[in-house]
Parts: sequence; C-alpha cells; structure tokens
Amino acid sequence: MTVDRIQEHFMSERCFPLLLFSLSCNRFIDSLGKLFGFISSDALKKVEILVRFRNGDNGSEYTTVQSMVQFELQNELVDVNKTGIYPESGCRTLLRLHRALKWLELFLDRLRTSTEDSKTSVMCTEAYNASLAQHHPWLVKKAALGAFRFLPQRSEFFKIMNVGPPEKVVAVLGEAVVLISEVYRITEELYVKHNLLDLP
Repeated sequence: MTVDRIQEHFMSERCFPLLLFSLSCNRFIDSLGKLFGFISSDALKKVEILVRFRNGDNGSEYTTVQSMVQFELQNELVDVNKTGIYPESGCRTLLRLHRALKWLELFLDRLRTSTEDSKTSVMCTEAYNASLAQHHPWLVKKAALGAFRFLPQRSEFFKIMNVGPPEKVVAVLGEAVVLISEVYRITEELYVKHNLLDLP
C-alpha cells in the first residue's frame, strides 16, 4: 500500500499528484482481493485514461488534480453542459475514481471497527449502497451485490490484505481511512466549487 507516500505529498503541498492518487486508489482496491475485480478493472481503465493524458502533449497540465481541473475548464475540455462531448475528459474520469474512493472509505471504516463475527458481505453492501450504487446501472448493481455475498469472513479478509496480525491490519486501516477521508473531502470541495460532481 502507498498510504505513507500519498500522505507525504498531500501534507507538504495540499495538492494531489494525479497519477499517484489514481494508481494508489486502484492498487488499494486491488489489494483487497480478486472478488473486487469488477471494481478494480473499471478503476484500472480510468487510470489508463489519466496516464494517457499525463503522457500526452499537455502532460504538464496533468501533474496534480488541481492543475488538471484548471486546465480543462480554462480550455473548455469538460462536458459541463452535458452535451456528450469529451466523454473521457480528465475531470470526468477522475470523478469516477473519486466515487470509488468514497466506497473504499466507507467499507474500510466498517472493516476497521468491526468485530470478529461481523460479516464483510454486509459491510461491503452497506458501503456500496451508500456510495457507488447510486451511480451504477441496474445490471452493474446486481452483479456487484451478488459478488459481495461471496466475500470471505473477516479473519480471512485480513489475511488476504497481507499486512500482518489483526491488530496491525486495524491500525493500517485506521491510517488509511483518515487519509482517504481527507483526500476525498478536498477533491469533493474542488469539484463542488467548479460544479463538476454531475458530469455525465
């Protein structure tokens, strides 16, 4: 996991290196196990789009989340009027990762505060219904909720994360949730400020 590295950049600059933010989000989801593959694969597609922007002719404008938003808005590269243009703008692509980050925050917080007999399937479903579900079509929601039913028990889940003993996992989750929450909050405020939360 890359919690320390993200925190180092965030605390020093209050800006999010775009690719670090995106890749870390995807890797954290991926580390939770194969049963989250449907979310991880979608996140990876979004990361690949952002990588193309970062490596493109205007790559320097995609250094941080803040610089990307400023550049795309100034150059009218964002579909703020919902006309169907720029379906893969950086702002729209990151918004999808931003939504996934909220699900991750809610699920990890439930996992962190859970007891040994708590069901990960219930925790994950609750987190999903409070975040990503409202942005997914019916078929995707049905597939997601079906996959959650097969999640392993809490103890097995902790082993899959491969962090260490349960107390170590809980400590790491606590650090991650605090940082994820703050990153989400700042990004949310940036998108609210520029009216970007409802991009099609």
